Amino acid sequence: MNTETPVETKRIVLIMGGGIAAYKCLDLIRRLRERDISVRVVMTRAAQQFVTPLSVSALSSERVFTDLFDLDDEREIGHIRLSRSCDLIVVAPATADLLAKAANGHADDLATAVLLASNKPVLMAPAMNPHMWLHPATQRNVKTLSGDGISFIGPAVGEMAEAGEAGPGRLVDVPDLVTAIEARLGAARLPALAGRHVLITSGPTHEPIDPVRYIANRSSGKQGHAIAAAAVAAGARVTLISGPVNLPPPPGATTISVNTAEEMLHAVKAALPAEVAIFCAAVADWRVAQPAKEKLKKSGGAYRPQFELVENEDILKTVAHMQTGRPKLVIGFAAETENVIDFATKKRRSKGADWTVANDVSPRSGVMGGDRNRVHLITEEGAESWPEMAKREVARTLIERVAAFLESKNDRLAQAESDQSR
Repeated sequence: MNTETPVETKRIVLIMGGGIAAYKCLDLIRRLRERDISVRVVMTRAAQQFVTPLSVSALSSERVFTDLFDLDDEREIGHIRLSRSCDLIVVAPATADLLAKAANGHADDLATAVLLASNKPVLMAPAMNPHMWLHPATQRNVKTLSGDGISFIGPAVGEMAEAGEAGPGRLVDVPDLVTAIEARLGAARLPALAGRHVLITSGPTHEPIDPVRYIANRSSGKQGHAIAAAAVAAGARVTLISGPVNLPPPPGATTISVNTAEEMLHAVKAALPAEVAIFCAAVADWRVAQPAKEKLKKSGGAYRPQFELVENEDILKTVAHMQTGRPKLVIGFAAETENVIDFATKKRRSKGADWTVANDVSPRSGVMGGDRNRVHLITEEGAESWPEMAKREVARTLIERVAAFLESKNDRLAQAESDQSR
């Protein structure tokens, strides 16, 4: 049964800033059109130095707007109409100049006039040189805009177009931007999840050895964050509890950052109750009983530090065995390097999870830190192997299964109530 809400009426205004990342907007427009989301584009004068209005118009099948003082448009107050005749305004790339103008209420061109005149939600995707992004003036502007209710995605961290430059400042990948836009539009809502509280953990935990060293693993958090984004897009109220990752928080989710397993456990308990709990985080099994208060020093090989390790409380098992307030559906993740399905099946039973999502994280798989995954869904009925796919597709498929489970459970409850009333 198709439970998705039609998106034919969804419309966005895309404001393109002037930066080398503007070329990615061509792919963004194409992907949005594939999802039946109409796109009307406003290009700043600087954006036109990187991408031509003709290319944008061909992909969007719409006229491109460039001039505040267009006589035909402004005869009918075109910038006001443009700012209101959409469901969402997206600014990508959101340059330092655009952020500064928007934060200070400028309206000296069509892009800033549309932003100032609009009563619609705004999503900004920053892209600029790392030093520009980290400059106190830019950070003040971002804080101001966030306080005004504007959402942000990114920037991503990586190599820049300028030789030798790297750091935070890259435009987020187009698929991630599409997911964020869909989340804001509610384009992939699933009725069974609408308004339901979904709790998700993601990333690693860092267990301190001393003030500068810690025990951890190679989890990037990509899968957990993708699940959170998919749950938001499905209409759920999402709490994401994340260990240390280099990823932007998914737009629309309440994100709580933690470092250690103990902190994650406390955050999970504080976030309950929830309809669904998905434990995707790679939580450290052990921690150092007494972390050193000062940095441990080498001493020519004569000294070998000894650590007493204590086992962290199992967060998944704790929640799965709750006597009161247990989520209707508890899902764990099992990262294995051998005998994946066998070990994951035993883990599901021993921990009391309803489902376990198992994957091979051995070095040959490339899953840790990668963008693709191949998982096995372990339930009481057995194991179901999914084909390899992008992590965001794994996330979408899992959330669809969660929605189907809740819908089925609600149907069973309704039938039981009906039988009792007869």
